[in-house]
Amino acid sequence: MVLGSDLKRRNVGAVAAAAVLVLAAALTACSDDNGGGSSASPTPTVEQSTATAPADPAAARQEIKQNWEKFFDPAVSAQDKQAVLENGEQMAPVLQGFNGDQRGQQVKADVEKIEFTSPTEANVTYTLLLQGATALPNASGTAVEQNGTWKVSAKTLCALVQLSGNGSGSPVPGC
Repeated sequence: MVLGSDLKRRNVGAVAAAAVLVLAAALTACSDDNGGGSSASPTPTVEQSTATAPADPAAARQEIKQNWEKFFDPAVSAQDKQAVLENGEQMAPVLQGFNGDQRGQQVKADVEKIEFTSPTEANVTYTLLLQGATALPNASGTAVEQNGTWKVSAKTLCALVQLSGNGSGSPVPGC
């Protein structure tokens, strides 16, 4: 038993030492500031975490919040809503159905949380208000960056149309 325990400790120590050596080699390769060579250096793990967000996350969050609130504002025209909806032209019939529903004409959204899942996609947590009263708290949707604009995803609209009962359990055309 003691011999086996000693071997396990050595293996853990060897793995930890190897991990430190690999990490040190990666950091040394990435910290070379001489600008020489045209081959790409490996990117350290710390920098890879930023790959899940756009270049300017604060500006993207602001645009997402603004466009979601525009999309769910009854005072905004269907054409303006279409401009902030993913594949807006193709989704026009679905949007028209959503806006044509009495409840769709009375909803607003309060964006509460935005989490980026990639440089061009984000999960959005929001509360849907119907005539100022909370109708759907902590709702989940997605935003996508399309042609330089952050938009409400088509799948979010389709899910809301299905939820509203307009789909009658059958697939909504366009979704």
